[in-house]
Amino acid sequence: MARRPLPFDGKLDRPLVLVGLMGAGKSTVGRRLARRLGLPFVDSDSEIEDAAGLSAGEVFRRFGERDFRDGERRVVARLAGGPVRVIATGGGAFVDPATRRLLNDKCITIWLDASVDLLAERTARRPETRPMLANGSRAETLARLIDERRPSYAEAHIRIMSEGGAHHEVVEKIVAALERHLQEQV
Repeated sequence: MARRPLPFDGKLDRPLVLVGLMGAGKSTVGRRLARRLGLPFVDSDSEIEDAAGLSAGEVFRRFGERDFRDGERRVVARLAGGPVRVIATGGGAFVDPATRRLLNDKCITIWLDASVDLLAERTARRPETRPMLANGSRAETLARLIDERRPSYAEAHIRIMSEGGAHHEVVEKIVAALERHLQEQV
């Protein structure tokens, strides 16, 4: 299937970075968005896993959040300095002020926002990959995280609601928002 032409072909000169809470769809939507745009896709958690030789969840459990975030910060900085592509970040990456500045300076950042109920439903599908949700109520933890992280996520260039519809609909919302964003930059 041939890629449909985009109104902004040739104007996209930096990576697209998907940010948001776990379960918002960054990896799934990111892969589809990359295919739609004819770009490579990379997931920062996969890059961490390749570097560490462990799953991202295992790195988090073994070494703690601080060490995990240090490694994540280095990986995300490397990815942000690379070619035009779609990058899915971990849910906490954009919360770090230095990482957020770097991503907003070098990339186009896209916040995938979703309701707590939808996030809780999605994260229940693979609980072993969500160490921050291992204890207590998933919905309560997610509600607390969104309250804490919303001000950081709100600094993204683009905000897209991921409302549980088909992934291709979210991709098309991103494409339309990206077109508007790029037109504003001219």
